[in-house]
Amino acid sequence: MKEHRLHVHICAGTGCVACRSFDIKEALEQEITRQGLQDEVKVVTTGCQGFCERGPIVIVQPDGIFYQEMSTKDIPHLVTEHFLKGRPVKELMYVPPRKEPPVAKMMDIGFFKHQRLVVLKNRGRLDPENIDEYIGFDGYRALEKVLTDMTPEQVIEEVKKAGLRGRGGAGFPTGKKWEFCSKAPGQIKYIVCNGDEGDPGAFMDRSVLEADPHAVLEGMTIGAIAIGAHKGYIYVRSEYPMALKRLHIALEQAESYGLSGEDILGTGVNFSIEVIPGAGAFVCGEETALLSSIEGTVGRPRPRPPYPAEKGLWGRPTCINNVETWANVPNIILRGADWFSSIGTEASKGTKIFSLVGKINNTGLVEVPMGITLREIIYDIGGGIPKKKKFKAVQTGGPSGGCIPEKLLDLPVDYDSLSKAGSIMGSGGMIVMDEDTCMVDLARYFLKFTVEESCGKCNPCRVGTRHMVELLDKICDGRGESSDLEKLDFLAKTVKSTSLCGLGQTAPNPVLTTMKYFMDEYKEHVHDKRCRALICKALISYRVIVEKCTGCQRCVSVCPTGAITGPRSQPHNVDLNKCIKCRACYEICRFDAIAGDAIRIETKEEGAA
Repeated sequence: MKEHRLHVHICAGTGCVACRSFDIKEALEQEITRQGLQDEVKVVTTGCQGFCERGPIVIVQPDGIFYQEMSTKDIPHLVTEHFLKGRPVKELMYVPPRKEPPVAKMMDIGFFKHQRLVVLKNRGRLDPENIDEYIGFDGYRALEKVLTDMTPEQVIEEVKKAGLRGRGGAGFPTGKKWEFCSKAPGQIKYIVCNGDEGDPGAFMDRSVLEADPHAVLEGMTIGAIAIGAHKGYIYVRSEYPMALKRLHIALEQAESYGLSGEDILGTGVNFSIEVIPGAGAFVCGEETALLSSIEGTVGRPRPRPPYPAEKGLWGRPTCINNVETWANVPNIILRGADWFSSIGTEASKGTKIFSLVGKINNTGLVEVPMGITLREIIYDIGGGIPKKKKFKAVQTGGPSGGCIPEKLLDLPVDYDSLSKAGSIMGSGGMIVMDEDTCMVDLARYFLKFTVEESCGKCNPCRVGTRHMVELLDKICDGRGESSDLEKLDFLAKTVKSTSLCGLGQTAPNPVLTTMKYFMDEYKEHVHDKRCRALICKALISYRVIVEKCTGCQRCVSVCPTGAITGPRSQPHNVDLNKCIKCRACYEICRFDAIAGDAIRIETKEEGAA
């Protein structure tokens, strides 16, 4: 095999591909050939590198030099300076939010150096479409160990001892689930991988499947041996074409190497996997709805018990875990339960992957040990809040998660701590909000999402969530009354306690936590008819602060209706008859010369008085 002086790793995750990383690859290969370096420099495409907002990303090994936001015009200079002359290019490197000097090496960047990679250990270092590279990084050694040195009972005990809990949301102990399924009566059993990732802003499962599909296949095969299954399904939403493509390639390669299918590695073990593309219904993330979809019927939840481990696909015992859970299994088997359980907290072992998005400087995919604080994630890894804004809240657990305020920034991120705060771990969504976020409007936004995604099977979810949205609409429109807050709280608690499945049971979380921690904003909307974040259009009216306006005309240039007028270098004016309250002028003004004032709206309570 030819050895190369440099390996150039190009991120080919969905985010970087959308930023034309394949064009970067082509341009690099052409320029490397043009300069006669093709025998010294090798170009490799990898899965998601994690730092998604900085794409396209290029990492030069073995020194780990990190280049960001690449374009094809940068390539000739990069190849000449770095690859030919050995001088890394500073102007293409990462610059921290506080305008510090450029950081050359990937592992010196705060976003990367504070992480702990277990599931994502192979991200950025192997080609996900090449099984040989996965094997080169100890891939399928755990499966070999299970086939040759362990009994199914020993495998289950190892997973139980490790303390692995399901990473899909509920956090049920994985080893116990496997044990229930293995002891369930019946010769036919199934393994299912839940890759139906529907949370807004979440892309954990997608990135794992794109970057390291063999880790999921290996974990599923180990699980199948443990419970005695011969057939498995990976359910992935069809909006993830690259993940689906790489899964199919990985399956074909695994079968051709005798690592999947009939008579695996000559041991007589049979286990085949089929990929099922989902139609994108959020409710199919709920395990019983997902099973219904695989069976070819409408994806609607089923009452439990019986649980899928007893009666799942086609009435047979079925073990369901999500992508991240399955990808953890080979690490546990290969490195041991004691190693895995040494990471994290007493009740929450190992690491967790989060998609860190929202009002945060460093957006991307992060893997951290359980027990790390929210502050460490948001400030040490995320780089803090852009534009010197104040942190307001972070929502964990996707649209069904809760909003955690600034006073709880030092909260450990683990299953129990988040639950006590009124939120959930969920599958790993983490949305950061700054001072410009209206918490009432935010609760309405996520509740509208769950209303649209509800399957409608049970009354509490179908009817209750719609009534909650109507109340939130009323409050945001300035028509709210004191009694509406009591009604909203009662409805939220009723829906939470009486809904059939996890979607309905967790849908009220954004409302309950925002009312718990940000009740003053609700009261301002109801009593003062004021939205402090200047988001609820019915409650604000924009005007120019004459003393601060320099007449720079930046607001004039962005106003879509021509509502702002005035000559250059003189204070401008807002025509309220034309203003559609789009907030563009407020966002672009550098001198804080745009103000949002409350509009006084008379309510029924006041009229009666």
